Amino acid sequence: MINFLAQLITWINVPVNAAGRTLFGFIAVMPGWLSNTIISAVVGVLLLVVFKYTSNQRAIGAARDDIKAHLLALKLFKDSILVTLRAQGRVFRAAFLLLFYSVRPMLVMIVPVVLLLSQLALWYQARPLLPGEQALVTMKLPPDTTQLWPEVTLEPDDSFEVATGPVRIFDKREIIWKIKALQAGIHNLDFQVRGKSPGDETVQKRLVVGGGFVPVSVKRPGWQWSDILFNPLEKPFRPDSQVSSVSIDYPDRPGLTCGTDYWVIYFFIVSMVFAFAFKPVLKVRI
Repeated sequence: MINFLAQLITWINVPVNAAGRTLFGFIAVMPGWLSNTIISAVVGVLLLVVFKYTSNQRAIGAARDDIKAHLLALKLFKDSILVTLRAQGRVFRAAFLLLFYSVRPMLVMIVPVVLLLSQLALWYQARPLLPGEQALVTMKLPPDTTQLWPEVTLEPDDSFEVATGPVRIFDKREIIWKIKALQAGIHNLDFQVRGKSPGDETVQKRLVVGGGFVPVSVKRPGWQWSDILFNPLEKPFRPDSQVSSVSIDYPDRPGLTCGTDYWVIYFFIVSMVFAFAFKPVLKVRI
């Protein structure tokens, strides 16, 4: 089942990455706060439309009317304990029904929203290295302790230089380099992995150097469905690979609207604001 999920998400990432390059290319040419605001607003309205047509709007309306009616009863008959208890019970029942009626649209929306956030994270979660800046590169080997350590070489390139490494962390089965970025652009780190079984292997990891907004893949994932889902840009390592993952410790992107971790908070706030703003226009009951 785990292998099936990993393969399925790998297949899904191919068209999603292509769509992401087409739809989000404008992020590179405008301020981060503006691009995130535009995307969040559009997504908020689109999700509102999806909610309208995948939920039982009549039942939601009836539940909301029921809540209003019994809240009014609580005010009018507050001296009657029996009426108060009955009204409170019906308010809780209607609130539970509202939650129940929201399950179906949430299940419909959750997969596209996660795929969307994975694509946006490539732009906002980390920034590229600047020329002259250093970062750690970590290659993780499979957890099988009976497997011999391969000989790993990071091939030289004009886009970077190795400042330190390789350093082997035996208890974590990691090999670490510290590199210094030299040239702006999108490059590849090329590793030669030489082992007795299954043999020699050439491994690549995307390296992004420069300023502005460029898709940054922090990690080339292994054959784990969650890693593949949240690191969609690079092809995952197969289960029989001598390498489990390769990651680069890119710097955090500053900013409250488009910076590391903050961008997703801003995204949800703006999406909700626009969704509630357009709720009466589109006649949606939530």
